Amino acid sequence: MQKRPSHKKFLPITLQKLEQLLKKDIGGEHDLSFDIYEKQGKKIAVFYVVYQINTDHLENFLLTPLLNKLPKWTKEEIQNNIPLSGGNSIDSLEKTLEQLIFGSVCLYIEGEKEILTYSLLNKEKRSLETAETESLVLGPKMAFTESIETNLNIVRFRIRSTDLAIEEFQIGTMSPRIVRMVYMKSIANETDVNTMRQRLEDLDVDEIQDSVVLKQYLEDSQWSIFPQFDSTELPDRFTYNITKGKIGVLTENSPTGFIGPSTLFSFFESTEDLYMRWNAGTALRMLRFIAMTISILLTPLYVAAVTYQYSIIPSQELITLGESRASVPFPPLLEALILEFMIELLREAGARLPTKVGQTMGIVGGIVIGEAAVQAGLTSNILIILVAISALASFTSPSYLMSVTIRMVRFPLILLSGLLGLLGIVYGVVFLIIHLLKVTSLGRPFLVPLYPLQLKDFNKVLFRSPFEFNSRRAKSYRPKKIRRYNKQEAKVKHDNQN
Repeated sequence: MQKRPSHKKFLPITLQKLEQLLKKDIGGEHDLSFDIYEKQGKKIAVFYVVYQINTDHLENFLLTPLLNKLPKWTKEEIQNNIPLSGGNSIDSLEKTLEQLIFGSVCLYIEGEKEILTYSLLNKEKRSLETAETESLVLGPKMAFTESIETNLNIVRFRIRSTDLAIEEFQIGTMSPRIVRMVYMKSIANETDVNTMRQRLEDLDVDEIQDSVVLKQYLEDSQWSIFPQFDSTELPDRFTYNITKGKIGVLTENSPTGFIGPSTLFSFFESTEDLYMRWNAGTALRMLRFIAMTISILLTPLYVAAVTYQYSIIPSQELITLGESRASVPFPPLLEALILEFMIELLREAGARLPTKVGQTMGIVGGIVIGEAAVQAGLTSNILIILVAISALASFTSPSYLMSVTIRMVRFPLILLSGLLGLLGIVYGVVFLIIHLLKVTSLGRPFLVPLYPLQLKDFNKVLFRSPFEFNSRRAKSYRPKKIRRYNKQEAKVKHDNQN
């Protein structure tokens, strides 16, 4: 929890003076409702921020019992007879302002030394919808919402176990937000849990806008282009990773959770792989790895081949390529950069426009601009095909953040290939591998199970195998509980042989 400054006591105080202090410090005097009631010579003030409160609950569960059912107003009578949970006592102006902002109704009996607070926050939230950035053909379609209570309800519904641990943190000194860390007590590695807990507790910032922003504060290396925590808006992916021994984090007002520790290969895993036959799931996962390689290397290979290494191009294709580039006035490097930049413009414009307009913009814009570029002699037909394939390949990653990273990595490789040819690509790939070897997530290597080598984890990370070979969890994440089920008993078929 964030440490708070000491609060000075300011009670007892007159109701008029209290109203003046609150309206001065609340930030908008017209937002504060301050009502005074009197009974048997005693005055009580009921005050709250208007748009923060559930007015129906205020009327039915607080004001009606307070004004009509209580014979006298004392702190004990109010706490015993108001049918609301809470009734906390506070005695400082700072705490009172904090409770008002957080959606509490405050009651103060003139002359007393404490203020009573009841939380009646009116929480606006959208209904459960399908995921926007992570589409699935098979499996649950439900996505997280901005309500952390709803998200925790979904997680509890999917993991019905007393072993599930949920810890609460409050982060942000200026605009505090609730953050929940979720993990399985008997499975998650204790070192990883302590590391995540320590980073959350030690984080000292004014505010966090979203869980995607929070995870950037917690990552091992903020200079790396690769995301080190896997973000998701799918509850099934979130809970599946928790049962594997990872740690999940949910943030108030964020429809996205993130998971750690993560590896490079976890960004290409999808829960959809589990919902189909193991051989089909393996084929799709391998397709994503191949697509990543194609997306990164295809355009740089074209630039290197056309600029320096003509010999690697078949002679018949070389003639076609020469005819296609005959009217292009730019060198291959500049040609590739122009076309890649145009594709990125179309992609970004399509993402920012309304859905239907964006889809039309992407399709029509790509066709029209591509055809016009060829007719104007700005680029060749072959490069348009290669860039389109690279763009399609980058979309195969289930993680949007990883697909952006793949697109970003491609540009330095294009520059190196234009300057040094194939040798430049080799230099770029070697530098990329060295960088990935140095990257960690919660202190764990980013390239496991390749480095350090864990051959037994290949069937859980790089490809899928039948369930009878998955009786143990991946050692790469160092879970406390390796065994998932009895392998021998799982093979037994209890068919009725009558």
